[in-house]
Amino acid sequence: MVRFILGFAGTFLMGFSAACAQPAPEEAAPLNEMESEVIVAPSRAVPQSMAEVQLSFAPIVERAAPAVVNVYSRRVVQQRSPFAGDPFFQRFFGGGFDAPRERVQNSLGSGVIVSPDGVIITNNHVIQGMTEIKVVLSDRREFNAELVLADGQTDLAVLRIDIDEPLPYVSFANSDLIAVGDVVLAIGNPFGVGQTVTSGIISALARTAVSVSDYQFFIQTDAAINPGNSGGALIDIDGRLVGVNTAIYSRSGGSNGIGFAIPARLVQQVIKSAISGTALVRPWIGASSSTVSSDMAKALQLDRPTGAIIDDVWGHGPADRAGLKPGDVITEVDGQPVYDAQTLQYRIGVNSDGDNTDIVYVRDGKTRNATLTLTLPPEVPARDPRALTGNHPLNGVTVDNLSPRYSEELGLDPLTKGIVVSEVKPRSFAARRGLRPGYKILSVNGKPVHNTAELEREITRAALPWVLEIETGGRIIPWRVGR
Repeated sequence: MVRFILGFAGTFLMGFSAACAQPAPEEAAPLNEMESEVIVAPSRAVPQSMAEVQLSFAPIVERAAPAVVNVYSRRVVQQRSPFAGDPFFQRFFGGGFDAPRERVQNSLGSGVIVSPDGVIITNNHVIQGMTEIKVVLSDRREFNAELVLADGQTDLAVLRIDIDEPLPYVSFANSDLIAVGDVVLAIGNPFGVGQTVTSGIISALARTAVSVSDYQFFIQTDAAINPGNSGGALIDIDGRLVGVNTAIYSRSGGSNGIGFAIPARLVQQVIKSAISGTALVRPWIGASSSTVSSDMAKALQLDRPTGAIIDDVWGHGPADRAGLKPGDVITEVDGQPVYDAQTLQYRIGVNSDGDNTDIVYVRDGKTRNATLTLTLPPEVPARDPRALTGNHPLNGVTVDNLSPRYSEELGLDPLTKGIVVSEVKPRSFAARRGLRPGYKILSVNGKPVHNTAELEREITRAALPWVLEIETGGRIIPWRVGR
């Protein structure tokens, strides 16, 4: 079975590297500028002599490695015995099985210092659900870390440590300018053995079928990445951060030379939001889209199956104001190719609210250009959460209205409308019947419900039986309660 391994794959013994920290280079730009320092693509050449082949990466590692840290997190969970409440075991052993026992869960990963004042980027899955986070520098100093921002959609988290001296840090490369074949180094703490550097090349760009995060757009590398490397640095030969290592493609759990990193441009957007203290809301195009298939390409007079076809347009949104219509195929954003719907989501998501974005699209076999002024997805209608109570099958269920902004948070099509279940109380009737958060409620007793107020009104009316239509995973399921 092929598995995606997200950094931490179990409980590890703590092991710290003994590398000494080196001062940050004076020429590196401060983080608050947040602009890529790479203006043009670097020149590339094949080695021409044995002397060139024997060149070393040591100076690059010496400069970048002190900015890569170990991230340890833990939490205490209450665990009940599977024999708790069993009459047989209570008869012979008393109630000793009933008391919950505490168990400590540990997680190990890596992180990258991106600012001299102690701002650190790592993977969200390294610290998710943890109550205590500790950062260990390359010189073995330990600090308790504050979680500044956690974003499950990108699988990124921003930490901060309190320190009264400037720290070595890594500046950002422009991940849009890297090319397949470029040499890269991966730095992290695999298996807790201590800081480790591996080398390789960029194997592929724009990998969108990895299913690690909602923003599926990854850099693939053959530099060895193993569990514990998650959150570590993928750097170029200038020592700049190309991406944050996040997953491997593996049958055994070890590195098979297929690793994935989150591009630096997306990392920068998350860090900007964390530093500014604003909510992380990404701009949107104001349309839903899907990937162009081979059959679609023929029907749309495209020379090959590429791009994202617009399925629907939100009225008065960026796409609508730019004149885009359903059936248009977007093939480029800001000069970068769009291979599929995930690429389009990424290319739009790395921009900011109010940015003007140039796109190339195809309509009726002709290539056209447009400029979109991006905005944040609106929260229309309002969520209007309702905690339903009463003598009906949805007692103990909380529901919300979907909007473009809320749908984006949930990883749904931004134009999805209707009512979504946000909470189901444990041991409630709905929970026992299998209702789960994320399910949509479409109708009650044959009457469509469009918002939470309508649902609350209809469900509280006396009715036996109740017949509800529930949507999950694109399937509509009739839910009958009573005779």
